Parts: sequence; structure tokens; C-alpha cells
Amino acid sequence: MIFIDLLREMSSTAIAPTTAALAIAAIGLNIHFGYTGLLNMGQAGFMLLGAYGFAVSVQAGLGFVPALIIALIVVLIYSFILGVPTLKLRGDYLAIVTISAAEIIRMVGRSSVLGPITNGSNGIPGDRYRDPFNSLSFFGDGQTTILWWTFDNTGVSGWWVRAVAWAVVAVLLVFVWLLIRSPWGRVLKGIREDEDAVRSLGKSAFSFKMQALILGGLIGGIAGVVYVMPSSVQPDALGRSMTFFIWTALLLGGAATIFGPVLGAILFFVVRIFIQGVTRLIVPEGVWSGQQTEQFSWILIGIALMLLVIFRPQGILGNKKELSFNV
Repeated sequence: MIFIDLLREMSSTAIAPTTAALAIAAIGLNIHFGYTGLLNMGQAGFMLLGAYGFAVSVQAGLGFVPALIIALIVVLIYSFILGVPTLKLRGDYLAIVTISAAEIIRMVGRSSVLGPITNGSNGIPGDRYRDPFNSLSFFGDGQTTILWWTFDNTGVSGWWVRAVAWAVVAVLLVFVWLLIRSPWGRVLKGIREDEDAVRSLGKSAFSFKMQALILGGLIGGIAGVVYVMPSSVQPDALGRSMTFFIWTALLLGGAATIFGPVLGAILFFVVRIFIQGVTRLIVPEGVWSGQQTEQFSWILIGIALMLLVIFRPQGILGNKKELSFNV
């Protein structure tokens, strides 16, 4: 019975909106790193800006669609400002700049100076911006059971937000698949493998990298909106740790693949739940607390990531031919 409950918890986590949000963020990072070779270590910054842009706009009285548009405009402006002085950098230098920029966004968000707008380090509660999204639901009230899952039709973490989140994942997968098969996508791969060769063909590598940075950033902004929809906007929840989670999902599933980010995001959360559940079954009660069990799961995930990078750097679905990054 305990093992069945664990399987149900794992399956519920696999379809959770936060899992979908991580998959969306990894899809955006895949455009940056997987297809263009940009070592972006600040994807969480795009997510946080998207979340703030949406939540603050709704608080100001705007509806769902205008708030979403404003959030994407904010992310676009940030991407452009970040890209102009940094896209000529390569490798570690670009990584340092992007993670620093994301930390600036986080620290500004939690600053007391912007307290009336962002509510400082306390963040913005979900009930202040969630209603316009829930009002679009055609699922109605009450609860629905599908297989062994029972959720509210339209609630904080109900079927409505799950359906929308995974629909966005599906649309983005098709979009990226079509995009990478286009001439534009082939130029991105050329930049990743040999930027000088692309320049010799008369292509502006800077322009294409800027386009990739903006597109991946906009997808990250969408991920931020999806991530905070069933919870709240917490700046510390979208900091360095979130960037690490996104990178783990991407490398686990396989960079430069279409389905790799989604598979990696699902496995990232499901494996963590599995480790915690098995640990609770094996370790007697009173030996470890729940917090220690969670910390142990993160340790094992970190070790697994190191082993993955050493022995299978292309990830589960990746191809070694896609690993020639010009960084």
C-alpha cells in the first residue's frame, strides 16, 4: 500500500504544472545552449521577470492577456539589454555575466525599496493575480477523477492549470521542432559548432545569437508565469537553485534534442520523489527528519548529475555529434 501511494505521488508530480514550467524553461535554455552554444547560467532571471511582469500587471487591474503581453515585453527588453554587451563573450565569461544578471533581478525583486510593487522578500501571493487566469477556465467547479488522480477542476493546482501548462509544452515542442529544421535553425547549429565559419558565409553571428537569446528568454518568461500560477511569486524560489534545476533537466534529457527537456524535467522531479519515498521506507522513523530526507535526495541527484556528465554527457536522448560547442 505504501509503495502504491508512492507511485501515485510520483505520477501526480509528473503531470504537475511546476514540472511543466521546468520543462518550458528547459526548452528555452535548449535554444540558448543546445542549439546555439550560449552558456546561459541565468535562465531563472527570465522566469522571474516574466512572473513579476504578469503578477504586477494583474495587480494594476489588467486582464490575463494584456498582463501576459506586458510580461513578455519586459522579458524582451531585458534580453536585448543583456545581449548587446555580452553576446560577444564566450564560455565561462558569458556564464558569469548571465548568472550575475539573474542575481541582480532577484535582489532587486526582494528589495524593500520596491516593496509596494513586489512586496519585497515576502513575494506576491497567488490570490492577487490568479483570478483572471482561472476565470478563463471552461472546466467548471467541483472535482474530477481521471484514473487515480483527483483534482479540482479549476483551483490553485487543478486540472485547468495542468491542461494549460502541458498544452503550452506541446505547442512549444512543435514550434521548436519546426524552427530548428528551418534555415534559421541550421544557422544556429552552425554558430554553435563554428562561429567563424558562419561569419565567413556572410551571416551575422551576433544577430542570430541575439535572436536566440530573445526567443529562449521569452520562453523562459512564459515558464515563469506558469510556475507561479499555482503558487506565488517568490524571488528566492527563482534564483540560482532554479537555474541549477533547469540545467539538470536539460542535461538529463539531452541538450539539442526536442523531447530531452521534457523528459529531463519529468525525471528530475519524479526521481527526487522516488528517492525520498524509498528513504522513508528504509530508514527507521526518528533517525532522519523529513528535511534531512529531502536533503539526501538532492545529494543523490547531484551525484547522479556528475556521473551523467562524466559517462553520458549527451544525456538520455542526446547525440554525441551534437556536443561540438564553440565555447
